[in-house]
Amino acid sequence: MDVTMKGEKFQTNGPVPEVGENAPSFNLKNLHNEDVKLSDYEGEVVILSTFPDITTSTCARQTDTFNTEGKELTNTTVLSISANTVEEQEKWAQAKEVDTVLLHDRDRTFAKEYGLYIEDMDKIARAVFVLNRQGQIVYREIVKEMSGDPNYEEALSAARHEEAELS
Repeated sequence: MDVTMKGEKFQTNGPVPEVGENAPSFNLKNLHNEDVKLSDYEGEVVILSTFPDITTSTCARQTDTFNTEGKELTNTTVLSISANTVEEQEKWAQAKEVDTVLLHDRDRTFAKEYGLYIEDMDKIARAVFVLNRQGQIVYREIVKEMSGDPNYEEALSAARHEEAELS
């Protein structure tokens, strides 16, 4: 899949999971170096928010927005995933009241499995997936211009819709 960074074209490593498919499982580390698996959130609505680099303004804004807005969702967990080091993520999180789960994809297994790995940059493409409580993808956005923001309201609306289905 093609994405751009400030107009320059880059290619991701492969097909990205589609709406209606089960989200591929993963096992990543959080800021406490603990294993976090997608299966840990079975029965919950999940927002997977991926971004290239937490140290940039757009990525920080994306993470902060989903962190802030995610607090309003009662049965949804936000998992924020990047290829940053745990130290870079910790530095960002120190200045925030973080409710989102920050995960680092050190060996890029998540990025590759989801078709979001950009080898030329060694980064993860900016994307948002919303998963229902059965782990199926009900919303997907791959941001074509990586310096741009995802559509926060559409993703949050999809999560709210899935939460309503839980009632």
